[in-house]
Amino acid sequence: MTITKDIRYIGVNDHQVDLFEGQYVVPNGMAYNSYVILDGKTAVMDTVDKNFVDEWLQKLEAVLEGRKPDYLIVQHMEPDHSAGIDIFMNRYPEATVVSSAKAFVMMKNFFGTDYADRRIVVGEGSTLELGEHTLTFVTAPMVHWPEVIVTYDSKDKVLFSADGFGKFGALDVEEDWACEARRYYIGIVGKFGVPVQNLLKKAAGLDISVICPLHGPVLTENLGYYINLYDIWSSYRVESEGIVIAYTSVYGNTKAAAELLARTLEEKGAAVTLTDLARDDMAEAVEDAFRYGKLVLATTTYNGDIFPFMKEFLHHLTERNYQNRTVGLIENGSWAPAAAKVMRKMLEGSKNLTFTDTTVTILSALNDTSRAQIEALANELLA
Repeated sequence: MTITKDIRYIGVNDHQVDLFEGQYVVPNGMAYNSYVILDGKTAVMDTVDKNFVDEWLQKLEAVLEGRKPDYLIVQHMEPDHSAGIDIFMNRYPEATVVSSAKAFVMMKNFFGTDYADRRIVVGEGSTLELGEHTLTFVTAPMVHWPEVIVTYDSKDKVLFSADGFGKFGALDVEEDWACEARRYYIGIVGKFGVPVQNLLKKAAGLDISVICPLHGPVLTENLGYYINLYDIWSSYRVESEGIVIAYTSVYGNTKAAAELLARTLEEKGAAVTLTDLARDDMAEAVEDAFRYGKLVLATTTYNGDIFPFMKEFLHHLTERNYQNRTVGLIENGSWAPAAAKVMRKMLEGSKNLTFTDTTVTILSALNDTSRAQIEALANELLA
């Protein structure tokens, strides 16, 4: 793939992976992106996952057409991007590796060497001259590892954005960008909103025509759309109007309450997403909770606590800095309902959450009292 006259794509598609990072379902696989800048000096931008290093090297050699690479630029040390470093450095003994100081510490950990005699350490504002192309390095600590840098090519106005603006899914599959980019961002980067905001501020001072991420498609059109979504996600603002109802249910009674609330809201004109935390993709549920402005949590009292899948869900939210939302609670308990109290406590450290005045309490199964509470909760959510 030709990105510009001098920049080529040499990434790979992975349809072998079932769980990315050991937890995220990726039915359409993953792309591990790498790029080559061909100039007076030749720079390779990152490597790929260990299972695809041979394929990547074949693509690299085809693009080089007999030339030898001068630089390997390492923006991020996560193994899906760094696994080929040592193989590359052994194959091309005259090449120099370019990265941040923290990245070289990680190379020592991964490969037993930090390439002390073949390296250039770069930091904020460092530059590398290739000929017509001048690369400027921008530090991006905790987006989403501490060693991360991104790279700006002023000639072609290209931002090599590391894991920023990435998404799940291989490049040989057509799918909506926002859905899988949102799930990727919230799941993997979501905790680090402040560092992402800092990077967006730096990027605002650059004239960018193309964004080359380490996952997902190269972005060449309507860049404001993608940047705006990243701004929304990283500042924890509401992206879409709607209500998420996330529930767990043992014998179906809490499920019935969640479904009744969903029907009531939809009849009143609301957009509703209903998710069973025991059966549906947890990452999708977390994504929806951050996408929409209102969340209802419905669960049973379980061992004096809450049902395990709801506890896991709440941990996912709080560790990603869930905030700026309205939350409603539905609890079920046959003799001592305590779920609402437990859920409130789990969320007490979250910023700017507004809890509804109405809390629905079910004593084993729905009755006239709890149905009336559901009606009241629906009206309050739509007020």
